[in-house]
Amino acid sequence: MYTFKKEERLCSQKLIDELFHNGSSFLLYPYRVNYLLVKSMEVSVKVLFQVPKRKYKRAVDRNLIKRRIREIYRLQKSQCLYPFIPDGSTLLLSIVYVGKEIHDFSLMEEKSKKLWMNLVKQLQQQMGGNAE
Repeated sequence: MYTFKKEERLCSQKLIDELFHNGSSFLLYPYRVNYLLVKSMEVSVKVLFQVPKRKYKRAVDRNLIKRRIREIYRLQKSQCLYPFIPDGSTLLLSIVYVGKEIHDFSLMEEKSKKLWMNLVKQLQQQMGGNAE
């Protein structure tokens, strides 16, 4: 379960456009999250990680941040996210790092846990509060 396979990555331009045009979003510093629940595909979550080139000019910095976010997602998805996704649905998810500086792994991990709780709460509100 602690894997991050190609099928879990959001690559389709059509799905990305749908996510940003029809999805909901919230800000939990240092992340901005866009999400949309759609009909089921092959996996329950498809995720896209972004670090703006405008804020981080050097590719090494952008890659470092993306590696950290991917690793945090890989470790936390099975406990914090997957159990709350309804059967027959796929969650399209975009995580944009909007922080002004590069934080260490432990702080990013702590913020990510809050991010998952907030995301689950918003998904439950959208579905009418049927889940736990």
